[in-house]
Parts: sequence; structure tokens; C-alpha cells
Amino acid sequence: MPIKIPSNLPAQSELHKENIFVMDDVRAANQDIRPMEVGILNLMPNKIETELQFLRLLSNTSLQVNIDLIRIDNQAPKNTPKAHMDNFYVEFDDVAHKQYDGLIVTGAPLAHLAYKDVKYWDKMQVIMDWARTNVQSTLFSCWAAHAAIYHYFGKHRALRDTKLSGIYRHTVENEFDELMRGFDPVFCAPQSRYGEISLTDYQSIDELNILATSKEGGAYIVASKDKRLVFVTGHPEYDPDSLKQEYERDIKSGGNPQVPVNYFESDDPKKSPVVSWRAHGSLLFTNWLNYYVYQTTPYDLTKLSK
Repeated sequence: MPIKIPSNLPAQSELHKENIFVMDDVRAANQDIRPMEVGILNLMPNKIETELQFLRLLSNTSLQVNIDLIRIDNQAPKNTPKAHMDNFYVEFDDVAHKQYDGLIVTGAPLAHLAYKDVKYWDKMQVIMDWARTNVQSTLFSCWAAHAAIYHYFGKHRALRDTKLSGIYRHTVENEFDELMRGFDPVFCAPQSRYGEISLTDYQSIDELNILATSKEGGAYIVASKDKRLVFVTGHPEYDPDSLKQEYERDIKSGGNPQVPVNYFESDDPKKSPVVSWRAHGSLLFTNWLNYYVYQTTPYDLTKLSK
């Protein structure tokens, strides 16, 4: 089944090229089924690249998924055309009355800012409180995962001396949780972050299950026992060249970044990246939509449990 996206969204042509089944508003109007309602709160500066990455992951399911692309405020992002935002995004305040089966909150390049210094932190807190009563299951990615752990459970992150950047081997810690269904015991996933919350802090929260970890980065996938909160500290959505672009951007900005580990062939940045994470990234989102969203959400979204 398809994902439903706004008509003429630029991602549509790229998804069609990749033989991914999408439909626009006109065709979806004729589908006599109850589709999943999923919002993507996109906090990244390059909205177009990020929305395409997550739409790919949401498309590999037998469910029809209606997508709302959500912006946190009306400020113009510096790396996305204003016309794109006006045509395809809705402000959170305009959908705050709605209920969603699922919500994805993306990462953001805010590693070195204290939460209180983030310009939209007050609105983020409003959204996180709203999600607890208006969304069946919310998946927080990277920075948003740490921000949500702080907001819901009061656990502070620390900053690493060097950026965790590369493709790391992760271990499944709970093979019987539905979110991990079909995962190999050890799998690869991209990481790109300075923030770190200790395993001890996660383990101290009774409501949470730690589902996957790595030796270098600690917790990778953590979920609440009621399946309504999922925290993913890495980037399973990344394209093959995403880490390469970040590495080259950091060099151009005058930094001295380490080469992303286990990423380039022979760890040589002059060579091509070796892609080893996309199957498990797709599986993670398919499992989330199926077991954490579809299998648990009420048919009538106004009856979401509070």
C-alpha cells in the first residue's frame, strides 16, 4: 500500500523513480479504508532532503499512510525555499487539534546548545506534552531523542569530546520486542552526534526498555513499555552519502573532523562509502508502523487513551 503525500511534493518524482508506491490527494480520496495518520515534525535545516529520507522508510508497508509535514514555527529555514514550506508544510498550531496514529520528530543540528537556549524550546515542550495525549506512538530521532528523555524523565545528556560519527555495530538487547522483530543479533547503523545519555540513566527509568546498543555509542533504540514513545539516537534514515556530506561540510567550515569510522571503503575518504545499514533502517520503521502504531491504535483516533 502507498503513502499519501501532498500533490506535487518534489519528493514524489524521486520516489517514483525508485519504484516506491505513493499517491496524491486526489487518488487517496477514492480509497475506502482507514489510513494511518502520521505527522513528521521536521526540525532539520534541509527539509527536502530529510523528508525524502523518512518518506522512503515509511513507504515499505502494506498500510496506507497519510503524511502531514509539520513545521514548528513560521520562521524561514535557511536551507529550504520559502515556497516549499508554504506549499507543503503546516504549522504545528494548525494541527494541534488533530490526533495522529504516529509522529516522527527529526533530529536537529543543536548539539552544543543547552535546551533552554534553543529558540523553539518552549514550543518543543508543548509539542512533547501534546504528543502524550494526541499521538498513539511518537518516534524521536537523534537530538530530539535526547531532548525528549530530558523532558519526560529529567535525564541530562553529556557532550562527547569528539563527535560519534560513522557506521557502528549494534547489538539487539531484547529480541522478543516487536520493534526488533526480524533484526539480526548484530546490525549496522549510522551515528552522527555529540550528545550522550548513559546506559545507567536509561536503566534507571522503569518505564523504558533498552532494545539495542553499541559499544561506542551506548543506547541506540529505547522504547517505553507501553510502545507510545520510541527514542532512536542514530540515523537509520541516512542516505549513502549523508555522512560524507557532513564530513566535507565540517572541513569547509574550518574544522578538523575525524573520518567517519567504518564508512568509507578502507576508511579512505577519497573512496566511496560502503552502505551497510539500509535494510535494518527500513525494518525498524516497518516494525514501528505495524506493531507500535497499527496494532495498538484505535480505529477512532478521538478515542486515543490519555
